Amino acid sequence: MVIVVYLLAFTIPVLLLYAIHSRPWYLHALAVAAAIALGFVQPPPEWKGVAYDLAFGGLITFLLVWGIGGLVTLHSDHHHREKHA
Repeated sequence: MVIVVYLLAFTIPVLLLYAIHSRPWYLHALAVAAAIALGFVQPPPEWKGVAYDLAFGGLITFLLVWGIGGLVTLHSDHHHREKHA
């Protein structure tokens, strides 16, 4: 189950980046900042467990992959512009 969650958390943002390309850079930077902030969140005692770890671990992985992937591919999008006359 753990492998499936993290595989999906990695594959979905890669497919989204491929399908819809990079969005404005600040959205990707915000996703990275949100992932880091979520990593420092102290959960309530009743939320501790495997389900919580998988949900937040998957969300953090998703945000990091989408954020970093978007920032890396953002620069390459500018090279595909057509030059006119």
